[in-house]
Amino acid sequence: MDGGSQDDEGAAMAGRAGTIRYWAAAKAAAGTAEEPYEAGTLAEALAVARERHAGRPEFARVLTSCSFLVDGDPVGTRDHAGVELKQGGTVEVLPPFAGG
Repeated sequence: MDGGSQDDEGAAMAGRAGTIRYWAAAKAAAGTAEEPYEAGTLAEALAVARERHAGRPEFARVLTSCSFLVDGDPVGTRDHAGVELKQGGTVEVLPPFAGG
């Protein structure tokens, strides 16, 4: 039996790399338009981003009102821990926009 295949699969999930793109107020709060992520889920990617920007308290506040797209698909009300990220994927962080 090759018990390593499950371990390899878990390591691959944790090591998925992609890009987080910030828009409008999220971009201002992060101080950057985009940055890399390495995470298996949206929740993990956002936790790392919060830690990365811990010196910018506005960043964490802005994230609480944002909506998210993962590879162009709206996350909506889904639990971020259940939203899997793909290798080379893109997370769009969209704060509420005024004027509709």
